[in-house]
Amino acid sequence: MLRKTLLYGILYGISTFFFCSDALYAEGVAPKNIYPMGKLKPRDSETMLKVGDKAPDFTLPAVDGGNVSLSQYVGKKNIVISFVPAAWTPVCTFQWPVYDLAKDIFDDNDAILLGITVDNIPTLYAWTKTIANNEDRLWFPVLSDFYPHGQVSNKYGVLRSEGFSERALFFIDKEGVIRFIDIHDINERPPLMELREALEALK
Repeated sequence: MLRKTLLYGILYGISTFFFCSDALYAEGVAPKNIYPMGKLKPRDSETMLKVGDKAPDFTLPAVDGGNVSLSQYVGKKNIVISFVPAAWTPVCTFQWPVYDLAKDIFDDNDAILLGITVDNIPTLYAWTKTIANNEDRLWFPVLSDFYPHGQVSNKYGVLRSEGFSERALFFIDKEGVIRFIDIHDINERPPLMELREALEALK
């Protein structure tokens, strides 16, 4: 228990560093191969989904090859869907690496993370190799909602008018029921500790 508390404290510290990354980016300390999106309208969609709804099923191509469906995890795992707007952008580039480091939080709550963007597979392949912490790959499936463009993002009500998704998290229990939704300010990363608390509430 003490070890896990210490681990979560370390992860919190790491995530706090990443949450300060916009300032680092502006100062030229963060990677220079990411596209500066600038300040965006915090939210530009309205999902009709709500807590208690069945999560819509989908099948999308994965960076690691093949297709991944939501239904393949229903009945087996709690599920977190992380929609992020675009590869090679500052906030997204520092959000998923924190989740990569936080694998134990998902494992402890018998959960799988599904990462989704509207980027195509080659773009996601190149990007995720640069942000992975180990072995050039993230531990969780990264899925492309590129074609038909934004179909799953639209199904979940998080497709913005610019053609990319909101920064959103959907927490789904083992029965496939949505238990928590966080459609975040697109300019900010959702706090890691809030993600952990939402996951623990699925037990």
